[in-house]
Amino acid sequence: MTALPARPVRPVLLLLVLLTGWLGLGVATAGPAAAHAELVSTDPGEGARLDEVPGSVTLRFTEGVSLGAGYARVLGEEGERVDTGTATVDGDTVTVPLRDDLPDASYVVTYRIVSADSHPISGAFAFVVGDGELADAGAVAEGVDVDPFVGAALPASRALGFAGLAAGLGIPAFLVLCWPAGWASRRMRRLTTAGLGTVAAAAVLTFLLQGPYAAGSGPGSLFDPALVSATAASSFGLTTLGRGALALLLAALLVPLWRRGAGPTAQETAGLAVLGGGVVLTTAAVGHPVAGPVPFFATAVTAVHVVAMVLWLGGMTALLTGLLRPGAGAGDAAGEVAGTLPRWSRVASGSVAALVLTGVVQSVREVGSPSALVSTTYGWVLLGKLALVLLLLAAAGVSRVWVQQHLGIHRPRPGGRRRVTAHAFSATGGSPADEPTVAAARVRAAAQARGAVEDVGPLRRSVLVEAAVAAAVLVLSAVLVGTPPARAAVASPVDVTLPLQSAAGESGSVQLSIDPVRSGPNTLHVYLFDDGGQLAQPAGLRVTLTEPEQEIGPLDVELEPAGPGHWVADGMTIPGAGTWTVAVSVRLDEFTATTASTDVPVR
Repeated sequence: MTALPARPVRPVLLLLVLLTGWLGLGVATAGPAAAHAELVSTDPGEGARLDEVPGSVTLRFTEGVSLGAGYARVLGEEGERVDTGTATVDGDTVTVPLRDDLPDASYVVTYRIVSADSHPISGAFAFVVGDGELADAGAVAEGVDVDPFVGAALPASRALGFAGLAAGLGIPAFLVLCWPAGWASRRMRRLTTAGLGTVAAAAVLTFLLQGPYAAGSGPGSLFDPALVSATAASSFGLTTLGRGALALLLAALLVPLWRRGAGPTAQETAGLAVLGGGVVLTTAAVGHPVAGPVPFFATAVTAVHVVAMVLWLGGMTALLTGLLRPGAGAGDAAGEVAGTLPRWSRVASGSVAALVLTGVVQSVREVGSPSALVSTTYGWVLLGKLALVLLLLAAAGVSRVWVQQHLGIHRPRPGGRRRVTAHAFSATGGSPADEPTVAAARVRAAAQARGAVEDVGPLRRSVLVEAAVAAAVLVLSAVLVGTPPARAAVASPVDVTLPLQSAAGESGSVQLSIDPVRSGPNTLHVYLFDDGGQLAQPAGLRVTLTEPEQEIGPLDVELEPAGPGHWVADGMTIPGAGTWTVAVSVRLDEFTATTASTDVPVR
């Protein structure tokens, strides 16, 4: 038998070509940050000094947010609540009303809100009313972080859900597309039912964990009515519970098929497709895809990615536990193997192509630039997943070559003719023309194919390697879902208010906004406030950039007036990555000058 070329390397080459193109163009084409909300501005500003207590405090973020199980509070100098307790959210803006008749003092705003991708964002800042000293926001605010148990349990529940999807959806799809006789297998029934049950259980567990995750509490608050109600009122909670309900409905719809041991009718297939599509969409429509620009497109790409994953991993599960189980290469089972593997090979090839293409699209959206791959947690986890996917594709290539060599199947030529090896027609080595009829040739081909798969041990071992690597890929996928996207981590805009220092002490404040904070062109906004928190017009203003470690600067920034107390440097160039010091010098009059500076990490 003539060995066939290793065609499966083509998906690997396609992946490498696409990634190479992205690495070459990613920096130039990277758009605004996608997913994971960031604080843009506040009113009053951080460090502002006011003449009177404002009626409310507002916080504006880069995307829509919700309070959910979080909070937005204003604390007095003793840590007591001074807000009314009725914070509201309008799109990307959070408003916290304050109580009446508050004294002149320093106040700390502390918040923990939930972004559109279901992840919590927390922070604190201070402002002062009157002539008092500005409070240390970090010392007054509550130090709330994600509980370690909750932080580990969430990705674990997601990984269980992904594994359940592969079995609960992938196995029925494999039976419909490749192995109709498998509907009579009790093992397929048990695995599918267990998979759909796992999807439902993981959905409920994820729903319960979301409350403590958003609130920064421990597992003891898993069933806290307030947290459960907050999650149930969110789109994340409703979508997650919907996924569990659809999985149970799908399991119920499959019961008649298992009982009669036969494949579905056209009407039943449509029902299975609708429910299965609902499970896929509710899986894709949470987390990073629904946040940031063009959520519909991102959700659609993620849905295709999930379908491809389900078809591939579910098919491998069915192969290992059904067709390729020990003893499958003998008797009538060999005929099933010979008839099923070519169909599965085509389905797997299509799934791999879809995974590669959608994976690259998702990476570009969530990472944005090659530098983010090696400078963020998300990027490093994604690189680890990519390495495993390449190993997975190599193992899949070995499996596909085995199918081609043992079943004599070649890819169609450009002219549309399919070529098979000679042994698939005749045991005697003669040509097809020597056979009395085409029907006889087909009978001999079937017999020869059955003989070719008497030993499926090598194929089984190859698929076992695929399954083991795929399990690791599922774990890393679950971790990525809960990790802030690299694009947001690298290109987070800077918005900070600094007190201006002079020889006589503090004298007003300056607010600096820099976007997108990366090497190359940036936009700088400068707002100058007097002691009363009002926009001020100084006698002179200078902004410089310095990178001490690289001994660059100070570089003067050209400013253009944009209104009272407001200047803009549109196209301010930051020469390269590093920790840059932005310094502001304000000349109030002929004898008085104030300064302020802040360090900005640039990647």
